[in-house]
Amino acid sequence: MTAAQPQTSHRHSHRRRLSARRFVHHALGGEGHEDALVRAINWFLIAMIVLNVVAVVLESIEELSIAHGPAFHAFDLFSVAVFSVEYLLRLWTAVELPDRRYHHPVLGRLRWMISPMAIIDLLAVLPFYLGMFVEMDLRAIRVLRVLRVFKLGRYSMAMGVMAAVVRQESRAIGAVLFVMLVVLVFTSSLMYLFEHRAQPHVFKDIPTAMWWSVVTLTTLGYGDMVPATPLGRVLGGITAVLGVGMIALPAGVLASGFSEQMRVRRQEYREAVERALEDGSISRSERRQLDDVRLSLGLSDEDAAAILERAARRPHACPHCGEAIDQDAPP
Repeated sequence: MTAAQPQTSHRHSHRRRLSARRFVHHALGGEGHEDALVRAINWFLIAMIVLNVVAVVLESIEELSIAHGPAFHAFDLFSVAVFSVEYLLRLWTAVELPDRRYHHPVLGRLRWMISPMAIIDLLAVLPFYLGMFVEMDLRAIRVLRVLRVFKLGRYSMAMGVMAAVVRQESRAIGAVLFVMLVVLVFTSSLMYLFEHRAQPHVFKDIPTAMWWSVVTLTTLGYGDMVPATPLGRVLGGITAVLGVGMIALPAGVLASGFSEQMRVRRQEYREAVERALEDGSISRSERRQLDDVRLSLGLSDEDAAAILERAARRPHACPHCGEAIDQDAPP
């Protein structure tokens, strides 16, 4: 009995650690639920991120920086402490993620550390710690704190959808960028050929002429480099017209990709709803599962409610006899 007691105590201690880790993972929103605790923590972290960006902007004003420097410094210390604890807790609970790649206690956490959001979390506090060991300009450290705004990507459904669109349309976006690069090199080379003799100090080489091509293709036209020869002006007009198309191409690719991504996500949610309605009704546990699916897909409450309402009106097959169930028939 005495030999068994330490083993039992060890098992209980191990279970307590697992339950604590699972609780922290849930509290940080890792399971996709949105109960009161998760919402409170999310809103606290969002408020901290927004206040940090506002603090960086206000601290750049010399009068405010001099008058309220200690307050800004104290808030930065508090923010670094909060974000550091958040990073360490996410690292500790990374093995609770559903993806099997993160389940290994060492390799899983290392894989999590090189994930995009983990790198953003690290960059949010890294400038502060680097300033303690490396000689850095204080202004650079302050500006780098703006990187904390990217932490909002974890709480923004729109940014998640756009990231999925970029991954989905990566080949099309790459093709558009390649075409833009070709046009940039071609027009800057021609402009150098036409304008170098007339304006040797303005268009002194092709890399310098590339700046003119960039501001012309993007239709900005700063006016710091203006062609003077007839051929240069003709090329400038053609480049400006091409620039309209160059801007429209990636915008069209992203717009169509966004529309397709939302269609796919609505279809996935519709299929989940139809699976839940196979028995003719949706239980409380199935509603929670559907809510988790909605959150993971980034759909709004309005979209989900409309899909659920349309699906509920359709007749569904009985799981026993296979015939359609009439939703409007009296019981």
